[in-house]
Amino acid sequence: MNNPMKVLFTAALFALHVAAFAHIGADDGAHHVTGFVQGFIHPLIGLDHLFAMTLLGVWSSMNTQKWWLAPISFASLLLVGALIGMAGLVVPATEHISAASLLVLGLMVAMQLKLSTATGAVLVGSFALFHGLALGYAMLAAKRSVWWPRVIGAGSALLGVGLLSGFFA
Repeated sequence: MNNPMKVLFTAALFALHVAAFAHIGADDGAHHVTGFVQGFIHPLIGLDHLFAMTLLGVWSSMNTQKWWLAPISFASLLLVGALIGMAGLVVPATEHISAASLLVLGLMVAMQLKLSTATGAVLVGSFALFHGLALGYAMLAAKRSVWWPRVIGAGSALLGVGLLSGFFA
């Protein structure tokens, strides 16, 4: 990215998550309206989810013979957590556990921690459950709004146009 506008645009996208207490449900669901934007946009720009999945992939490929088991566990329990969150269940420590997962996964990669395949899958799956809860809260909020999904959809479509046109190349 040698174009300064591209750099500024990309930095602004990544900085958006800092301005938000990013997940719906972070305050036990007390701000369903004011936190909607932050919660709905978060899966798109939320570095915690991106880093968690990246760290998981790196750790799995470095430390297990069945490298695919932990990512499948993560994806499956992410879906389960999202469905639970969409059902309206609020778990008070969701934000803190999601943050702790980055600490633990980061340390697992840095220390090249060796765990059995099953233990690794259970550990990352438990983290995924909480990441999924956070995403589920956001999706639940999306059902309650008519115009925010349209705004987010249009913004995502514009991002897709930018990617397809080579703007981010």
